Amino acid sequence: MRIKMLLLVKSAFLVSWCLLIGQLGYTKEYKLPNDNSRLLGALEYHPVTKGDYFQKIAEKYNVGFLALMAANPNIDPFLPEIGKSLVIPNEMLLPFGKREGIIINLPELRLYYFPPNGNSVHVFPVGIGRQGLATPNTVSYISEKRANPVWRPTKEMKARYLAQHGRLLADEVPAGPNNPFGKFALRLGTSVFLLHGSNQRFGIGMRASSGCIRLYDEDIKWLFEHVKVGTPVRIVEQNIKLSYELNKKLIEIHSPLTTDSGDSKIVISDAVQRFVGDKTENLQLLAEQVATPKGLVTELVR
Repeated sequence: MRIKMLLLVKSAFLVSWCLLIGQLGYTKEYKLPNDNSRLLGALEYHPVTKGDYFQKIAEKYNVGFLALMAANPNIDPFLPEIGKSLVIPNEMLLPFGKREGIIINLPELRLYYFPPNGNSVHVFPVGIGRQGLATPNTVSYISEKRANPVWRPTKEMKARYLAQHGRLLADEVPAGPNNPFGKFALRLGTSVFLLHGSNQRFGIGMRASSGCIRLYDEDIKWLFEHVKVGTPVRIVEQNIKLSYELNKKLIEIHSPLTTDSGDSKIVISDAVQRFVGDKTENLQLLAEQVATPKGLVTELVR
C-alpha cells in the first residue's frame, strides 16, 4: 500500500510539473501600430514568490534572461527577494526597417516576425553568438526547414570542444534529447547559420551560441509551422531605437555587443543627438541610459 501511495504521489508530481512547464512561455503577438508609430506592448510586473528565479520568470513571460536582468538591476537573478515586484520588459519599439519577414535585432536579443498580408507582429527572445563567434549582421532568407535535424559539428567546433573538455565530439548527433539543435531548424540562405531550438533552455536571451540563433522549443516550433521558405531575414544591430508617439518622444537603449577585441561602447549618432535635443533633463537621461542600459522604453521631455 505504501509503495502504491508513493507511486501515486510521484505521478501527481510529474503531472503538476508537466502542467507547469506547459504554462511557461507563450507566443507574443502584437497588433502592428500605424506607419507613424513603433510602440508595442506594455510593461508587466511580476511579484516574486517562493521558488522564483530569473530563468523561470523569463520562460513564464517569454522574455530574454539578460533583458530581465537589465530591467531589474541590483536584484539577485537566482535568489530574488520574495515580494519584490519585477519589471517584465514587454514594452518595446519596433526596429527601424521594412515591416516584413523576420528581423533579428542583436543587441536586444529579440526576433520580430511579420506575417505576410497581416496586421500583427510576433516577438520572441533569442540566443545569439557569443564573443568570438558573433552572429553576423546580414540580409538573407529562409532557404530550408528541417524537423528533427541532425547536428554535425564543424572542425572548428570539434577543436574548441577538445581544447576545453579534453574529449572528442561525435561526428554527428541524431535527433533526440542530446541534440543541440532541438526539434526544428530553419536555414539562412546558403550559410551555415540556422534558427533552431535547443536541448538546454538556459541561454535563450543571451550570447551563448556558436553563431546560430537559438529559440525556445515551443517558439521555433511555432516559427517552423508558420514561416515559409523564401521568407526574408534581416539581422541588424540597433542599440538605440527612437519614436515619436503623438505628443511623446520615446527612446529605448540596449547594451552594445562586445566585439572580439573586447570593445563595448554605444555610439551616439547625430540623428540621436538631434532627437534627444539639448534640454538638460534629456541629456542627463541619455547619459544615464548609455552608462547603464535597461532596455526599457523611456519618455523624453518635449
